[in-house]
Amino acid sequence: MRIIVGIAGASGVIYGIRLLEYLKAMPDVETHLVMTKTAKMNVAVETDWRQAAVEGLADHVYNNNDLGARIASGSFQTDGMVVAACAIKTLSGIANSYADDLVVRAADVVLKERRRLVLMPRETPLHAGHCDLMSKVSTLGAIIAPPMPAMYIRPQSVDDLVDHSVGRILDLFDLDAPDMQRWAGLASAQKRAKKPADKLA
Repeated sequence: MRIIVGIAGASGVIYGIRLLEYLKAMPDVETHLVMTKTAKMNVAVETDWRQAAVEGLADHVYNNNDLGARIASGSFQTDGMVVAACAIKTLSGIANSYADDLVVRAADVVLKERRRLVLMPRETPLHAGHCDLMSKVSTLGAIIAPPMPAMYIRPQSVDDLVDHSVGRILDLFDLDAPDMQRWAGLASAQKRAKKPADKLA
């Protein structure tokens, strides 16, 4: 399997980094990474990772200005692309086919070739223009998967929330995160709870 990972300039670059970590542990998956300039800035601001270490998680790395890269052509076969996190600017570029950088061009190629495009927009609150963009890319065939926290896993850390969101993204490509906490029914959830559900305030 061959997956493109785009990391754009929204807060939440850790989602893209964690996705790369999971994919690196899967020997049958080949990854192609492209990061925007602002994403590289956010790696330094939001995490303890260095850019070189993030790039080292991928099999192939591209400059975002390289519109002649392999992933800019539909003749280069992939199984799809994830943009994690997806900035509103990047979302707008994809929605309007304004491919002036490689992240947007690669996403546009994935759409036109009818491959799987998963976008993780990380913005709140949203105004009507943001919602219109998400509706438009959904109509074009993209999957909108914002990293919504799942509280039923009873997270003990931010890492728990990140891992669960990334696990849900992997599900969309029929890939399994081995430590993924899944909903197993109300009875199972109540066993993990400190109080029975009927006594919760």
